[in-house]
Amino acid sequence: MIEVRNLFKTFPAKPEPVKAVQGLSLKIPSGVCFGILGPNGAGKTTTIEIMEGLTKPDQGEVLFRGETVISSGGGHRAPKAWSRAIGIQFQQTALQDHLTGRELLELFAGLYALEDPKQHVTQAIETCDIAEFVDREPKKLSGGQRQRVLLALALVHAPEVIFLDEPTTGLDPQARRTFWKLVEKIKKQGRTLILTTHYMDEAEILCDTVVLVDQGRVIDEGAPKELLERHGVKNLDELFLMRTGRDLRGDV
Repeated sequence: MIEVRNLFKTFPAKPEPVKAVQGLSLKIPSGVCFGILGPNGAGKTTTIEIMEGLTKPDQGEVLFRGETVISSGGGHRAPKAWSRAIGIQFQQTALQDHLTGRELLELFAGLYALEDPKQHVTQAIETCDIAEFVDREPKKLSGGQRQRVLLALALVHAPEVIFLDEPTTGLDPQARRTFWKLVEKIKKQGRTLILTTHYMDEAEILCDTVVLVDQGRVIDEGAPKELLERHGVKNLDELFLMRTGRDLRGDV
């Protein structure tokens, strides 16, 4: 469904440029939860920002159903068909003040040419189980509740592909488990999810396939269970340490 070919991205910085992505390639089939795993600074967010059309690659391309939608030689913005096909839950999102969750959903739905925007809003509320607090302003919600509203905003136009950039960072254990149930629910609807995370337990539970990324490169790939059995380790944390000499908190 989605193919990423040989991405490179370097950002200017002092004392030397930051090589965020270095020759990264992915193949993502339809209807799976695909995990991109690695520590902070591994290049996960830059990779998906390129895939989303928010950051232009220095080299490489992204294909959707065999058609190029992102390339280093193309324009900065992705084609409308790709933008319409994806929903995004960013790692950090600023929302309009003085609007309730429902009003935000109605606003976002109005940005798309939907036949029945109200039905889309209703469906997003049901999918993310936010009816109890959707009429409050997001600033009055807990962290977990706010993340579920943000997920609903990503889903309101019924996209085929949903990008989730570290959606459970900072949440308490119960809120994380609640969010995981929503991800499983969305996957059962046949949608494709692309998840970045540095929580290896999250990836083992949610993802059908994972890629381990470090310093902008893919260092291993496969189904979580298959990876663990192949390398003879108990969890993905151990695997990452074995392959890189680093844990998720930095050098060891």
